[in-house]
Amino acid sequence: MVSIKDVAEMAGVSTATVSRVLSDKPHVRPEMQRRVMNAVEKLGYRPNLIARNLRSQQSSTIGLIVADIRNPFFTDISRAVEDTAYEKGFSVYLCNTDENSAKEKMYLNLMQDENVAGVIFSPTRETAVSFSTLPLNFPTVVVDRSVRDDRVDMILIDNVSAGYRLTTHLIENGYRHIGAVFGEASTTGRERRQGFEQALAEHGLAPVHVTYTAPKIEAGFAAASAMLAENPQIDAILATNSLLTAGAWKAIMHHNCRIPDDVALVGFDETTWTTLVNPPVTVIAQPTYEIGKTATELLLQRIAEPNRSPRSVILNGKLIVRGSSAPRRAS
Repeated sequence: MVSIKDVAEMAGVSTATVSRVLSDKPHVRPEMQRRVMNAVEKLGYRPNLIARNLRSQQSSTIGLIVADIRNPFFTDISRAVEDTAYEKGFSVYLCNTDENSAKEKMYLNLMQDENVAGVIFSPTRETAVSFSTLPLNFPTVVVDRSVRDDRVDMILIDNVSAGYRLTTHLIENGYRHIGAVFGEASTTGRERRQGFEQALAEHGLAPVHVTYTAPKIEAGFAAASAMLAENPQIDAILATNSLLTAGAWKAIMHHNCRIPDDVALVGFDETTWTTLVNPPVTVIAQPTYEIGKTATELLLQRIAEPNRSPRSVILNGKLIVRGSSAPRRAS
């Protein structure tokens, strides 16, 4: 590995001069700067950022810990975080927990070991419940999952409203026997169920079938298949994330049902596949890019002002109505 001493020897200067050039310090003669940078390029020298961060107590890296990078919701958030951080001169460590609290703990420890400037974090269900006990040694912004902790900023979606609006849309289009598949991994599913049941109650209805499952396509398929097999009267299914929605679509097709003539389908997240199938799927489109951008901006503000009061930002999704929930035909 090339060291700062190797650069100094090639450039014919002291290691202190090399350090001043690489740190962009003033009072370095242009000729010295050229010699140092030429040596850096020829040797392929890369400074030890971790050591530099430890010396300066500053870091230009933030951590992003998400629940499932295969979920388009988190993919879009990750892109927004990286874009926004890059614009501000920060790089990003991306970690994926798979909703596994053991992996999550490992990555939180890694963030501390790497001396990151701060972390954007979507906690697992277990961690969210006991979040206030976490030994957070860096500024933190929580996204998507609600926690009780006055040390952190939060960027959330109004999940109760989102569940309410999707369900109300189904009811207004003539659907009365509605089942729902909720993600079990976080507070999100419970909040969306609250809105779902509120809308049903306001219209004198009750859910036909409600189930919680892992937020995966396969789990959504299994849950929706069981629901349809046990409740042939179901005329609509609500699924609460993009992967569960995809699984429910597969289950409806597997049961040789037509969408929406036999069973309507509504879900969450505006992803490519929802507009490519026939009929396209009615969804609540969550402002994923805005979530990631706002989270990063709040984190950088917190890094600059560690003692400022925490903020909670609640955003609203947009209901996009498509053919999968068209008005129910009279039988």
